[in-house]
Amino acid sequence: MRIGDLSAATGASPRSLRYYEQQGLMASQRSPSGQRLYADATIERVRLIRNLLGAGLSSDTIREVLPCVADESIRTPWLAERLEAEQSRIEEQMACLSATRDALGAVIERYRVEGSPAEDSAADREVTPAR
Repeated sequence: MRIGDLSAATGASPRSLRYYEQQGLMASQRSPSGQRLYADATIERVRLIRNLLGAGLSSDTIREVLPCVADESIRTPWLAERLEAEQSRIEEQMACLSATRDALGAVIERYRVEGSPAEDSAADREVTPAR
């Protein structure tokens, strides 16, 4: 499939796909005219790359992880330690996001119960024309 098709299938921009390839996260073949051609399996790889990037992993870490995902026989002890550190970081990030979500929920609930302070104060204000 061409880069535009892969982009449409994954939601990644062609520029992102070229970047992933430049970083060694995925590969393509070239057509006789020089266009990039990707295997169908690349769709799942791009989705995984995007998920890992979205979770905050660097492209260097992802490059180290991807071979282990593709081939379960690869055993790299130092990689497990690195991924445990990433997992802890993500769990901390999730706890912060959860606390933020709860705080926003409390404000939203307060607005639903009490009404918007902006609406209340706007009715109390007198509008004076500018001079």
